[in-house]
Formats: sequence, structure tokens, C-alpha cells
Amino acid sequence: GATTWLVNTGWSGGGYGEGSRIKLKYTRAIIDAIHSGHLKEVPTTVDPVFGLAVPQQCPSVPDEILNPKSTWPHPDHYEGAAKKLAALFIKNFEQYEDEASAEVKAAGPKV
Repeated sequence: GATTWLVNTGWSGGGYGEGSRIKLKYTRAIIDAIHSGHLKEVPTTVDPVFGLAVPQQCPSVPDEILNPKSTWPHPDHYEGAAKKLAALFIKNFEQYEDEASAEVKAAGPKV
């Protein structure tokens, strides 16, 4: 199969007014590491809600930027926001459940 990358090029560290935009130099460094194949070789951890493999390191990017939870001043607020977003995904997906395979259903977020 194809490798797919989800790159946050927007907001991090909390909701609007609390967090900040991701610096463009970090976004560029992540994209460069994807294109070079480097990011495919680094250790990852699995996000417990969304099931995504999160790289633990990337050249020229602070490690904490790679894990969204570590950028929030209150980790419990991140967990609440992640679970709320996951619930929205789950609710929206209900309209497609009848057509989706068991494999696709199993790949969704967990709350």
C-alpha cells in the first residue's frame, strides 16, 4: 500500500487564543524528511485515540512539536479536545457504515 502522512500545518498547543501557529520552518523540515524517506525510518508511538503512528524525531524539528499532546500546557485539555474530535468523526461516519468494510470501520478513532 501507499504511505500517507498527516502533517499539521496549522494550529498547535491549545485552542484558539491559547496555542499558536506551527512555524513554517518546522513544516518545511517535516516535508523534507518525508520526501527524503528519513521520517519513515524513525521510531514512532501510536496515538491512543486516532491510531496514527507519530514520529518521535525529525531533523530540525523539536521533538515536542511532533506529539500534539506535548505542545498543550494542560495535557488533559488536549485529551478532551481529541476525544471530542474523535466523537465528531465517529458520528459523521455513521452515514457510511453500511457501505464500509470491517477493516475500514476498525481503523476509525477510539473514544
